[in-house]
Amino acid sequence: MNRLEVEGQVLERSPLRYTPSGVAVLEFIVSHESEVTEAGLPRRIAFALPVVAMGDLVQMAGAIGLGSNVRIQGFLAPVRKDSPRFRLHAQRIQQI
Repeated sequence: MNRLEVEGQVLERSPLRYTPSGVAVLEFIVSHESEVTEAGLPRRIAFALPVVAMGDLVQMAGAIGLGSNVRIQGFLAPVRKDSPRFRLHAQRIQQI
């Protein structure tokens, strides 16, 4: 199963674009910071995650301002075919 849920803050957002077939696409970066327990010890986690919203989600994602806190659910996929880099493809976005 490929499912990911992450909470974070919107750091940057690219301009709205469209695929050749006319589907709206909005890409943005979410910053996440938290503390988890690993092997019985606390571990600080901080990273920036690229996110892409497509279709109907673009309108909602576009209304979320920079610096806003969001919860995003979706799946990971390579940025391009055979790329070692991944991004989160949003299926649900909630401002928190």
